[in-house]
Amino acid sequence: MADRYFANDMPEFVEEAPAEDSAKVGSLTKLVSLPCATLSDMLKASALDLKNTVVMQAWGVSGNRVQDYTLYTGALGTACLALKAYQVTKNHTDLKLCADIVKACDIASRDSGHVTFICGRAGVCALGAVAAKHAGDGMLLDHYLSQFKEIKLPSDLPNELLYGRAGYLWACLFLNKNIGDGTVSTTRMRSVVDEIIKAGRQLAKKGRSSLMYEWHGKKYWGAAHGLAGIMYVLMAVQLKPDEVEDVKGTLRYMIKNRFPSGNYPSSEGTESDRLVHWCHGAPGVALTLVRAAEVFGDEELVQAAIDAGEVVWRRGLLKRVGICHGISGNAYVFLSLYRLTGKVEYLYRAKAFACFLYDKAPRLISEGRMHGGDRAYSLFEGVGGMAHLFLDMAEPSEARFPGYEL
Repeated sequence: MADRYFANDMPEFVEEAPAEDSAKVGSLTKLVSLPCATLSDMLKASALDLKNTVVMQAWGVSGNRVQDYTLYTGALGTACLALKAYQVTKNHTDLKLCADIVKACDIASRDSGHVTFICGRAGVCALGAVAAKHAGDGMLLDHYLSQFKEIKLPSDLPNELLYGRAGYLWACLFLNKNIGDGTVSTTRMRSVVDEIIKAGRQLAKKGRSSLMYEWHGKKYWGAAHGLAGIMYVLMAVQLKPDEVEDVKGTLRYMIKNRFPSGNYPSSEGTESDRLVHWCHGAPGVALTLVRAAEVFGDEELVQAAIDAGEVVWRRGLLKRVGICHGISGNAYVFLSLYRLTGKVEYLYRAKAFACFLYDKAPRLISEGRMHGGDRAYSLFEGVGGMAHLFLDMAEPSEARFPGYEL
């Protein structure tokens, strides 16, 4: 199991020190002891360099042509990173870059048949609309909103986040948050919620959970394909009282049936306690439990989120760089817990994971001791995710896991 992650021998907590004092201690400890403002400037500079590399490798080398348009491993992830860079620096070159990439993704995704934010056309239209709003381009905004409203959901669509109804519903919520309430109507979203709830109750009939879902023959628990991701999205919409109880019951079922280690199974019935990823395991569940604690104000859920965060601290320095199944994504757990609790210890932990990447990732990847991602410049698997995390460290209380936290 330990071959999946680096031993976390970083101090449990390090007080911030003036930059001149921190120069007296070791490299990594020096970095985590830097004041947040100083460290965020260093991370931002690194992020912008990384962003330029990502753009060159994932966009420029292809001659500005798109084969993979998705947020997950494709060009839309590069557009998302460019938009984040614009939001941090207000450099309009990045905003234009985002718009140019989305335009190419718009063409590439039209006949894809995929409908979600992370892996489908809804993400292209939603991100394009937000970029157009930032640019003050009303005609382009209307174009993307019109295209979004033309998306049809197949009747055999699964319910999970990456390819299913939850992923489409997330895109609707993203538009309403960033463009304005009512951009996507409650009626349209309600029909999707009804289908998700109906399917979850149907499959749960013979089990102990209030809701259950299946994807490719497995009852997954994680954020990407299973319960955690679907519950996160359901908690972001207006639910009926009985639906609220179903969501709470499902979360309690997951908490009750976690591993003795505190980690969460990747799927129903598995005994393999190996994965500590956003996609499968404690990190994605932790983000969902933070959301649940915010929505329901339940101390049991707060404690469960904290417990999941402890697993990430112990076993979350993965030998991968990305946000789906890497250190970059796991760092967002601590940013989320910092937002929930206000405790500086969680900000420290986020800094510690970010500093580990800043200090060690390039060397570890070059030595073959860390996996740089099958798509090395992508948002979810590669250094694009690391750059996004570094940019989010500029305003830790505003940080959100891209494509997941609203």
